[in-house]
Amino acid sequence: MSFRSLAFVLALGAGMLAAAPGFAAGPVFPPGLRVGLEPPGDLRPSYRFPGFEDRDRSVAVAILDLPAAAFPELNRALQSDDQKGLVDVKRETFPLPWGAGTLLTARGQINDQKLHKWVLLAAAIDKDLTVMINVEVPDAATNVYSDAVIRKALASAVVRSTPIDEQLGLLPFKLSELAGFRVNKVLPAGGVIITEGPNDDSGDQPYMIVSVGSGSPEQPNDRVNFARDLLLSSPLRNLSLQQGDTMRISGVPGYEIRGEAKSPTDKLLSVVQWVRFGTGGFMRIVGVGPKDNWDSLFTRFRAVRDGIESQQR
Repeated sequence: MSFRSLAFVLALGAGMLAAAPGFAAGPVFPPGLRVGLEPPGDLRPSYRFPGFEDRDRSVAVAILDLPAAAFPELNRALQSDDQKGLVDVKRETFPLPWGAGTLLTARGQINDQKLHKWVLLAAAIDKDLTVMINVEVPDAATNVYSDAVIRKALASAVVRSTPIDEQLGLLPFKLSELAGFRVNKVLPAGGVIITEGPNDDSGDQPYMIVSVGSGSPEQPNDRVNFARDLLLSSPLRNLSLQQGDTMRISGVPGYEIRGEAKSPTDKLLSVVQWVRFGTGGFMRIVGVGPKDNWDSLFTRFRAVRDGIESQQR
């Protein structure tokens, strides 16, 4: 991956909300990100990408928050001699309280606009975190966003555990009914696990997984096979499929499959999977729980299913 490709990736992301002007009294976290900083000048969380921007001055601070495994590739790109479109490239160690960092500074140009660029790459292995912060400041804005100001902002970067509510807010759907279950984990690819029980080990506890995917078969027979293949790919022990039925779910074509499996402790489990088919994509809803309490659980699983709404973003 080229450095310019990485810069393009940094320009993509979920919409952001408003924040206070000037250097904040403390770090500001764009919703859903584990990384925040004290934004100087008139920088505010962006509606267009994960990070901050001063739209009047065309200043952008894009933040990429990734697992630790992403660090080697990003570091190779940062250390590469081939930094197309950039001149006066310099690198230096940039330590942070929570991890080791490298700062790249350079000058570049987008269309007819000359700009200054800072790229901070840092890793916190103990937090399974790689952070890349890309800052672009046009020459005309350096009187407000000088090198010293940008360095101070980068040095203020801190890490947190992202609140569950913020993570849920970034999903393409909303769980308006939990039916007594609680959120266990929000999945990076756009899904959520909910469960019932004293811990987050879902082996013997009832749980549901709601996720979305791209690609959606159009023909009924293809949808049946697609749904069966999805469930058979689940990491459930001794899974056997029992019955399936075409149905409409929340007003769109769907398919229900029921089955049985065994827990890690050999308890008998009942399983249901619903797949909602849409244009170009699908939603998968899986419910798993002890067979001896299935009638009650199934009613609750169905209530969660029927309470899923599209998230307006």
